Amino acid sequence: MKHVFLIPALAVMAACVTTPVYGPARSGRAEGYISQQIETGRHRVSYTDRDAIRARNMALLRASEITLMEGKDWFEITNETMDSQGSGRSGGPSVSIAGSAGSGGYSGVGVGVGFGIPLGGGSAGKVTQTLEIVTGSGAKPDKPEAYDARSVDINLRASAS
Repeated sequence: MKHVFLIPALAVMAACVTTPVYGPARSGRAEGYISQQIETGRHRVSYTDRDAIRARNMALLRASEITLMEGKDWFEITNETMDSQGSGRSGGPSVSIAGSAGSGGYSGVGVGVGFGIPLGGGSAGKVTQTLEIVTGSGAKPDKPEAYDARSVDINLRASAS
């Protein structure tokens, strides 16, 4: 009878171990976010996770937090990269995808794709999503790269825990 309660408890603990808590990374390649201000109103935000979708969502959440901390209303992604860090195997390819859009009165779009072959041992199958953002106030630009910071925060906050 004691085992009836033990099995669900172990399942809950295993779920907690596999889903990291949203927060700052403890080191350069650890899971979590790293933020860097590049200049006033311009930041680089990275989030590392084992799941690519969660990495992107948590990078967006961090971008919204920074925007709101600055007292701004929206942010625009000016450059974006995703880097796969291997899957614990001793080899295998990795793919990175990057995109960029002009800002500050400049127009143009750039897209790049990279292919790499790791020469050493792999990590734990982590993915790092990096966003370069510009923050702003007032009406959000009518661009797909622009996000309302409050909406992003409200919609993604629940998935951070």
